[in-house]
Amino acid sequence: MTERIRMQVAYDGTDFHGFARQRGLRTVQGTLEEAIGRILGMAVEVEGSGRTDAGVHARSQVVHWEQPYGPPPERYPEVLRRVLPEDLIPLQADLAPPGFHARFSAKRKTYRYTIQRARVPDVFTHRYAWHVPVALDLAKMRDAAQQLVGEHDFTSFCAAATPVEDKRRVIHEIRLEERETYLDVYCTGNGFLQYMVRIIVGTLVDIGMGRLDRPVAEILHARDRRLAGRTAPAKGLTLWEVVYDLDPAERGETSS
Repeated sequence: MTERIRMQVAYDGTDFHGFARQRGLRTVQGTLEEAIGRILGMAVEVEGSGRTDAGVHARSQVVHWEQPYGPPPERYPEVLRRVLPEDLIPLQADLAPPGFHARFSAKRKTYRYTIQRARVPDVFTHRYAWHVPVALDLAKMRDAAQQLVGEHDFTSFCAAATPVEDKRRVIHEIRLEERETYLDVYCTGNGFLQYMVRIIVGTLVDIGMGRLDRPVAEILHARDRRLAGRTAPAKGLTLWEVVYDLDPAERGETSS
């Protein structure tokens, strides 16, 4: 009989070729599978809540794997920290509830994209922020962001070669927050296409700079990647939070 272990991890994606396992390349999935396999003395397959691209970070990625035996789940973070590299940190682990799947059980995901607007980039944060040393019209950016909220076909806001046929996604919120010289863009949705958040951010920045004045509704309706803005660099993007259980109000339930 096997058990399913659920674990939350954080990583600096700078030196990883994304989350998904790739032969001959350093990836988050491959590194986790190798480390857990060493502990158990057997091969394991790690599933994640989503596939972050090369250079993208995670504050809260959720993974799971099956095992017939092993340490108590809550001890995994301590045990794995002895064998994992410093840029991949296990935070907490437990026994997954029945039917749990790191990817398919997820209800919402939030990504945070960080832009630094100072004249000179900060050497201590340049791995985690896109340096944009020009004035941005935040009012126009916020207005454009609100037009992306809701259920839409996001063909114009994903990689042109994305193999997924159904490109409809629901964006629950896009929020812009200022902190000193930084601008954080939080994007929450039920799922995201390849490069989707990075293209959304690149489009908002182009609008804020005055480089793009095409209405967002027109870009969405056209379903043409060429009409949206640039793709923001991977280094500014962080998988911020994965939500599995919505509260009753979010599920549309009411108390009796």
